[in-house]
Amino acid sequence: MKLQSIFFSFFIVLLISCNSSNQIAKDTKTKQPNILWIFVEDLSPYIGCYGDSVNKDHTPTIDGMASNGVLFERAYATAPVCSASRSAMMTGKMQTTIGVHNHRSNRTTEGEVVPENLRIHLPDYIQKSVPEMMRAAGYFTFNSGKDDYNFHYDRRSFFSVGTKSDYVAGMNGWQGNVAEHRLSFTEDTWNARKDKDQPWFGQIELKGGKEQKTKLLAKDAILGLDDVPLPPYFPEVESQKKAWVKHYNNIRTTDIKVQQILDLLEKDGELENTIVFFFSDHGSNTSLRHKQFCYEEGVHVPLVIQGNHPYLKSGVRRKDMVSLLDVSATTLAMGGIQIPAYFDGQDLFSKDHKEREYVIGARDRCDFTIDRIRTVRSDKYRYIRNYFTDRPLMQPSYRDRQGVVKDMRKLHAEGKLTPYQDAFWFGERPEEELYNMEKDPFQINNLAQNTKFKNALIEHRTVLEKWVKETDDKGQYPEDPQQLKATYDLWKEKPQFKNAKVNPEYHQFM
Repeated sequence: MKLQSIFFSFFIVLLISCNSSNQIAKDTKTKQPNILWIFVEDLSPYIGCYGDSVNKDHTPTIDGMASNGVLFERAYATAPVCSASRSAMMTGKMQTTIGVHNHRSNRTTEGEVVPENLRIHLPDYIQKSVPEMMRAAGYFTFNSGKDDYNFHYDRRSFFSVGTKSDYVAGMNGWQGNVAEHRLSFTEDTWNARKDKDQPWFGQIELKGGKEQKTKLLAKDAILGLDDVPLPPYFPEVESQKKAWVKHYNNIRTTDIKVQQILDLLEKDGELENTIVFFFSDHGSNTSLRHKQFCYEEGVHVPLVIQGNHPYLKSGVRRKDMVSLLDVSATTLAMGGIQIPAYFDGQDLFSKDHKEREYVIGARDRCDFTIDRIRTVRSDKYRYIRNYFTDRPLMQPSYRDRQGVVKDMRKLHAEGKLTPYQDAFWFGERPEEELYNMEKDPFQINNLAQNTKFKNALIEHRTVLEKWVKETDDKGQYPEDPQQLKATYDLWKEKPQFKNAKVNPEYHQFM
């Protein structure tokens, strides 16, 4: 009888233990963190918490995120343009390695499915995108905003929710030529999941540098024409001042919109269990030299992470250089997913995290403007390699109808630019540029021809050449003629293209 009693007691304990284990497993699953990317367009870190004096005390939300989490002082996009940068983040690979480096490639007319002959397929070793890996791990996924990827994909496999217009038969249905297929924050984000205990991973796009209005700002918070000093590489004209001030006002507006998102998370009971990443796809779209170019202002972006996670200590400021590819890797790690061996990024909070000695960026064809630029950022220097030195920075581009470009050309014709500005914007570009970022943050004094910096020049040149070879940088090869023809067809009737001396690569189609 005693023996039976012992066995019975053991059975009860075992049963309780199993039920407890199942409950623990269930609790663990429900407590898996939600992860939100607030993915902002065209925004430079001219923010209070980044030390900007103009926006000090005018970006309280982002500043608060930095106080509650981790701010990365030196985060860099892989490209100074959206589709290349976003394509890299979705795949975890540098865009130049996998052939998705040309801005707005794999495209046809807005809303049409890309035909087979124009589809850019990812290498076989990239079996899933970041959202697909998150879904496979049990996450509900969404993207409230733009995709803008330079490769062929089925949006239905990426995201758990979306509108019919986003699908277009599900095959790369959103072409990315206008970023207006925006989902509803309240209906098509975390609230769309049926199981409210299911963890979610999502992206919310904010217009950032592309904001058009200041209606959210208090009247006394709107900056005036002369409230923000221009960098020395811009001429002191009204159009440049307006563009520059507009970016600062847009940052203030973005801060309010971030607060709206955080408020909605809190209202829905999601904030406590959500890790929030705030970052931009590249730098300011104010004018040339920033967006689409590889100077600091084109690729330096804000990156702030907050949330309840053992690695997210409050008020931490990281000074090491990081890539947005690290955001992709860190997201997987926080979701409990093993980072694929082919990823170019790393978990920013892992015990074996290694600080980057160099961060590389790349610019290739942007819209119809053909160019190739590579850059290496080290702790002290920024190195830039121009492969089309015969094409000035002011070669024809999509911006040609904007006031800042018209004024720049007018001032050049009238001889009213400073000698530096005239040579920089309209002269022949140097093959190599080297800047001391500590002493020359505006990157005015090119040290590439200064013999005192010969060793630094050789070091960065060697790093880039080795990287080009080891990664088989696809920018060194001509673009597929069919892709180039598709680009020509998209732009040939637009005045920026029709009235310009366009790149010779298009002459075969004229």
